[in-house]
Amino acid sequence: MNVIINEAGIKAMRLKDPVGKTFNLWGTDMQIIGVIGDFHFESMHKKVGPMFIRYKPSSVNRIMVRIESGKMNNVIEELKQFHSQYNPGYNFDYKFLDRDFQMQYLSESRMAVLSRYFAILAILISCLGLFGLATFAAEKRFKEIGIRKVLGASDLNLMYVLSGDFIRPVLISILISLPVAYLLCVTWLSSFVYRIDLQWWFFAAGGFVAVFISLATVFYQTYKAATISPISSLKAE
Repeated sequence: MNVIINEAGIKAMRLKDPVGKTFNLWGTDMQIIGVIGDFHFESMHKKVGPMFIRYKPSSVNRIMVRIESGKMNNVIEELKQFHSQYNPGYNFDYKFLDRDFQMQYLSESRMAVLSRYFAILAILISCLGLFGLATFAAEKRFKEIGIRKVLGASDLNLMYVLSGDFIRPVLISILISLPVAYLLCVTWLSSFVYRIDLQWWFFAAGGFVAVFISLATVFYQTYKAATISPISSLKAE
């Protein structure tokens, strides 16, 4: 029986010049007629292992068909007719290879969906909290803002002062969360044999987005407080 073996299989067998050599497997002599490059036929969680391809018509129970995009329904209907003609009385069962590969990462897909929803929920709750704090701080420092404006403080300067009260804790929380996020990412990626390298700008971009969302959340309240007339804030004095 002639077989084609991948590079991982040749390496595992420690063969040099493998083409033409014979080995015995399951009581059958198999001759290597070719070597192919390694490709993934299992999950990325596993390293590419040894594999061989053999041609044995007596044990063929399935065929693989590559379908051109946009012609899936027509090709499946033709395959059904072909199957009913040469295999009458047997069910025509088929499945898609890309879905088989997708099932290998079902847990990752579920985790991605859950993480997305929890992230959105956490951002909404955080924004509501920041908005409420900004409103409370503006009311609490109402007269202070009027005094600063009388003394010559500009609207931009007042917005900077008010925003700084919220940006500082956000920056501190980012500094605390970055090491935790890095460790979680490293732990998760370690379950894959083939994985990307973590870059510093992944985390820098996340921190920048967090600061931007925080500024956008408190912008309205800080702008409203900074542009109020000092007469309105001091008339009770």
